[in-house]
Amino acid sequence: MPTYGVILAAAGQSSRFQDAHYKKPFAPLAGRPVWIHSAERFLERSDVKQVVIVVSPEDREGFLEKFSANLAFMGITLAEGGAHRGESVRRGLEKLDASVDTVAIHDAARPCIAAPWIDSVFSAGARTGAAILAIPVVGTLKRVGPDGTITETVDRTGLWEAQTPQVFARQVLEKAFASRPGDQSTDEAQLVESIGQKVTVVRGSPVNLKITSREDLVLAEQALRAMPKPKLSGPAHPFADDGLWR
Repeated sequence: MPTYGVILAAAGQSSRFQDAHYKKPFAPLAGRPVWIHSAERFLERSDVKQVVIVVSPEDREGFLEKFSANLAFMGITLAEGGAHRGESVRRGLEKLDASVDTVAIHDAARPCIAAPWIDSVFSAGARTGAAILAIPVVGTLKRVGPDGTITETVDRTGLWEAQTPQVFARQVLEKAFASRPGDQSTDEAQLVESIGQKVTVVRGSPVNLKITSREDLVLAEQALRAMPKPKLSGPAHPFADDGLWR
């Protein structure tokens, strides 16, 4: 049986979130920070042996001040991120125990992930060495120029929007990082593709949305209400929001 380790990516700058008080993984959602909703979905699984959350250096002190009890209760490892996503994920990978042979990377700001979707992409990743959740693009795509006018309509045939988790055999991911030091791919699938590894696409769901704007929090809260609650062995959020991230 594969042993899975999960890296929660939470080291971004949240520039599009445009909130003076919170970065998106730490924003309150249905009474708890976004990242805790994401973490719970993996912590309830018996096949997940370790969860690592990666935060930016500038957030580390505040994160520990507010969430050190959560990390202890939930058994989550903290890693400090780098200058870009690839470096942050690589540092998270270094924190995984040697017994972990399959690695899942998940956006901490993607809280509406359901167990059946995790089951599917975990299975595909363990079987093929590389798999991601994604959904087919269904809207009409327009390329827009600097002046704000349409330059072309893009053919959407065969286009899919990547999601997370993205799941890889550990040796595949380590090889990709070793082969492409300093790589600034926007997701791990792109990095792995660059070394010639085929990546299997597993159909996800539009519900598995990534929090990008404050409006997304409203949609995510509605989605969470319809999802089954995880069963955890310990308390997930011992402290109420005390405004630390303001």
